[in-house]
Amino acid sequence: MMQALLNNEVTIRLSCFFGIFAAMAIWEVMSPRRPLTQSKVVRWYSNLGIVVLNTVLARIVFPVAPVVVAMVVTERGWGLLPMLEMPGWAVIVAAVVILDFAIYLQHVMVHAVPLLWRLHRMHHADLDFDVTTGARFHPVEILLSMAIKMAVIILIGAPAVAVLIFEVVLNATAMFNHSNVCLPLGLDRVLRLIVVTPDMHRVHHSVLPHETNSNFGFNLPWWDRLFGTYRDQPEMGHQHMTIGIDLFRQPAELHLHKMLVQPFIGEAGEYPINRRDWDNGKSAKD
Repeated sequence: MMQALLNNEVTIRLSCFFGIFAAMAIWEVMSPRRPLTQSKVVRWYSNLGIVVLNTVLARIVFPVAPVVVAMVVTERGWGLLPMLEMPGWAVIVAAVVILDFAIYLQHVMVHAVPLLWRLHRMHHADLDFDVTTGARFHPVEILLSMAIKMAVIILIGAPAVAVLIFEVVLNATAMFNHSNVCLPLGLDRVLRLIVVTPDMHRVHHSVLPHETNSNFGFNLPWWDRLFGTYRDQPEMGHQHMTIGIDLFRQPAELHLHKMLVQPFIGEAGEYPINRRDWDNGKSAKD
């Protein structure tokens, strides 16, 4: 059964992507959390267009998928996890959790290094917050993320099944926690103990730097709580908070060709963690 899953890795990932995307898109229409302020046609064309571009570039630069890398690693016995002689299920769970932690650290890194922030800020420059925002990443950042992911897979010796599970879960939770859906507040409080919810991650997309530099988790919410980067709610509330960053606030910047050149425009600004405006007495730990 496991081999069948691996043999159909592309089909599984695409099916999950389109299925979850459709479900979240319908949910957003049926029960939106906030009114959208920008043209949905322009945003969706641009945000989904960048997905197509990123997918093509990733396959060209990395012709071997992470799952295939994991299969080679397993065959050759590389990595740390095989040395621990744990049960197979425990190795899978450990690999998924470690990969998620690596994504958290990577996310903090692109907020801490001004040069990397220039790449990552395209994700934050979206003026609305919905399911397509979760896929809005600059191609260079996608390639960097892929390289880091493969390095972690080799280092820990992640089994192919764990990598497939991680990829599917990460894509699913990225669409879920970027979606403009209205969850009952009581349910949100419970869910955010085990997974990053839309209300939790929306804080990360606030225009306020000290809120942008919080809630870095994409899937598991534990890392933010453990490392002091957790912020419960936005200062202005979810209905009145402003989405985006100070730069690129014109609707014209939402077009695909504009998004691609954003890393080369303007200054890094105060959003990188090491440039935070400490005079206002705010931090991610407030």
